[in-house]
Amino acid sequence: MIVFITGASAGFGAAMARIFVKNGHQVVLGARRMDRLTALAAELGDSALPVELDVTSKASIEEAMALLPQSWRQIDVLINNAGLALGTEPAQEAPLENWETMIATNCSGLVTMTHAVLPAMVERGTGLIINLGSVAGRFPYPGGNVYGATKAFVDQFTLNLRADLVGTGVRATNLAPGMCGGTEFSNVRFKGDDEKAAKVYEGTTPLTAEDIAATAYWLATLPPHINVNFIEMMPTCQGFAPFNIKRQA
Repeated sequence: MIVFITGASAGFGAAMARIFVKNGHQVVLGARRMDRLTALAAELGDSALPVELDVTSKASIEEAMALLPQSWRQIDVLINNAGLALGTEPAQEAPLENWETMIATNCSGLVTMTHAVLPAMVERGTGLIINLGSVAGRFPYPGGNVYGATKAFVDQFTLNLRADLVGTGVRATNLAPGMCGGTEFSNVRFKGDDEKAAKVYEGTTPLTAEDIAATAYWLATLPPHINVNFIEMMPTCQGFAPFNIKRQA
């Protein structure tokens, strides 16, 4: 099985690469940071192929696909993992460039990668696309504004893929985690403020990148007649809150 993972240089992507290679599969490692990809590929050996990739650039995606060696082109599983959140300011205070970056990565990048890989899967009558969503795609929270909206897009896009792909043999799943520690997610969100990022997980036992990777591997190794439409995961320390009601004094 050949697996193409975007955002493979750290976090979920690197953990996914490790579990697939460990179990005898080939993995295309796609990300912007080639130094990290090269180090990961050195760790994983010949079953890992590092490819410089910026999902926000259509030209970068086209070049990455064109440069794949012939023996690596039959992609069985595409994992659209590249994504990010930026800031937790209320909408009226959030920088527009943060919104634009999240939309370019989480929405445009995901659909461009899917468009690059999907036709060949349909032609072969087999394949799986795993899109990384989030609990934020279903449950709003203060400061989630455009990040949550991008993940709602991921959910609906995945469901619409399912509608189009019925009978083709190609599957699509939205894998939507809740609180996850041990990744760069919060450090990126808070622009490198490690102290602020650490406070997000203070006193908790969050999900780990390895938990998400194990779930992705399970999805990819199910019998081909099974499609899991949606998986939502939370740690036991995370749940739901009452409605937010602002009361006058």
